Amino acid sequence: MLNNHPHWRKLLILPPILLGVLLLMLMAGNKESPVKSEGSEPTKMVRIIETPQLELIPVAEGFGSIQPARVWSGIAQVSGRIVELHPRLRDGEIISQDSLLLKIDPADYELNLAQAEAELAELEVEETNAKASLSIEQRSQKIAQRELARINKLAAKGTASQSDVDDAERNLLNSRNAVQNVKNSLALIPTKRKVLVAKKTQAERDLENTSVHAPFNLRVANMGIEIDQFVSKGERLLEGDAVDRVEVIARFPMSSLRRLFIGRELADISSDLLNGKLAEFVAFQPQVRLDMGTTIADWDAEFVRFSDNVDPETRTMGVVVAVDKPFEKVIPGLRPPLSKGMFVQVLLQGKPQQNRIVVPRSAVRDGIVYLADNQNRLRRQPVEILFSQGEISIVKKGIEAGQKIVVSDLVPAVSGMLLQASTDESLTESIARAARGQL
Repeated sequence: MLNNHPHWRKLLILPPILLGVLLLMLMAGNKESPVKSEGSEPTKMVRIIETPQLELIPVAEGFGSIQPARVWSGIAQVSGRIVELHPRLRDGEIISQDSLLLKIDPADYELNLAQAEAELAELEVEETNAKASLSIEQRSQKIAQRELARINKLAAKGTASQSDVDDAERNLLNSRNAVQNVKNSLALIPTKRKVLVAKKTQAERDLENTSVHAPFNLRVANMGIEIDQFVSKGERLLEGDAVDRVEVIARFPMSSLRRLFIGRELADISSDLLNGKLAEFVAFQPQVRLDMGTTIADWDAEFVRFSDNVDPETRTMGVVVAVDKPFEKVIPGLRPPLSKGMFVQVLLQGKPQQNRIVVPRSAVRDGIVYLADNQNRLRRQPVEILFSQGEISIVKKGIEAGQKIVVSDLVPAVSGMLLQASTDESLTESIARAARGQL
């Protein structure tokens, strides 16, 4: 039987193989030939801004603590027992000007004043009596002079002895001595009066100093006395902080203060310093800010002075600014009262600087700015920075207004690479606000 022959079984696998080859040939014949594609240059999507030329308001930022502009220390000028205290005399209380804070027992000082007044009255009587005695002694002196003249005439005629002459002359000398003594007493009376007047004045001052009044509107601090307590002269009683004006000694880096004076004429600074016109010269517009977490409270302030030294460790200078009537500027929930020890930010605005080239600070990379040229290709441009302020940098030279600055981060940044640029309008507006000093 042929079916059982092994050679015929091997031939049975040929038809499927031929069929598969035929199908492959048909598929290859129907397939389109590959299309040749031409190579295209890759582009990079970037954000750009046109370099603005703006009026710049230089701003320096510093920090410091609130302190009262005036601090009063109540020192006992007399000794005695405290017999009266203001009902609200406690730490933190605000007491109005001229209010009686405390009173020291005045009894001893009232006695001293009464004694001084009595001694002055006694001196007046003494002066009156001395003037009356002088008049009497002067009349007695005239009588003694006439008596001596009469005795001398009688002695010349031989009717009076020499002893009579000597007695008359002795009487005259005694009379003159009495007149002189009265005159000396009268001459000392003005000096005695001055001493007694000074004594009375001192007694009046001591009596006045038994009452201690508030020298200005103050907040009580460091209260250290109680009713019936004995205090000695020179002892500290309490302290008071002025509430009508507060100051901040804020520390500023020297570099940030420098930018406020760039382009300023300094020819007249010496005369301004000597004439007390430093505030007019610097023309700072300070602002005090307090970060309250969800909101920022701010106060317009006044430049007062520079501190007298530079911190050797931080290389910062102190600038003193003041806020008047801080309690009148309180807005509940939005602006609290400026209290002693409160840590605040101080912004100093200088005079406007015209026609400054301003770029984002992040766009300057190691002194290089990336530009998009007219063919939208990347160009690396070296620049010289005059100074940086917040999120912006002010260019001294290297680029001009209107040039396109790449503000995107490019990695890698290859010179000549093709760019697809879109203008970042929001960044342009942010730069304009920062240039106006709105940090």
